Amino acid sequence: MWVSVLTAVAEQAVNRLLTLEPNLASDLQSSAHKVLALTLTDLNLSCALHYNGKHCFVYGNYHDSADCHITTSVDSLGELKDPSQLTRLIRSGKLDLEGDLHLAQSYSKAFANLNIDWAEHLSRYLGDAGAEHLVSSVKQCANSAQQHSKSWQQVVTQLCQDELNVTVHPLELQQFKAQTRALSSQLAALEQRINALTD
Repeated sequence: MWVSVLTAVAEQAVNRLLTLEPNLASDLQSSAHKVLALTLTDLNLSCALHYNGKHCFVYGNYHDSADCHITTSVDSLGELKDPSQLTRLIRSGKLDLEGDLHLAQSYSKAFANLNIDWAEHLSRYLGDAGAEHLVSSVKQCANSAQQHSKSWQQVVTQLCQDELNVTVHPLELQQFKAQTRALSSQLAALEQRINALTD
């Protein structure tokens, strides 16, 4: 049930974006009449995108064939916005891709290049000055929230690492790795000596 609702909302959102950003349709022309399937392993969710040149359709519980099939997790989903990260995600094992890599890159690039002129769309309701003021205020609030989020993240990280000692400090992790490598090399040398003595 919730999959149907989610895919219906996603379909409405994508088609709304097509009307708000004309460049999105031109960016997706190379992907027209091809199916991009997406499987999120941690949610056990499979869906697919199909752009027919005018509208975009989103299918839920999709298990049919696709021109490109991406299997990943929700954590890695945000990184798909950058087309240059696809190869890195595949090599690191965070993403499995079957089929046309260019189709995945095309969708990734199209949505990464979204640049909706909200002031222009809102000016029909608020006027030019009101729309421009609202958009600039929202941008300032978003930038301020992002800065506060970064500072809070630093404070929480320092608190957990230095004061509460509930997480490992990066320097301690580096020391542990160095000690592990040294111990591994010592064990390898000891194994060689034992093998030499037994022979």
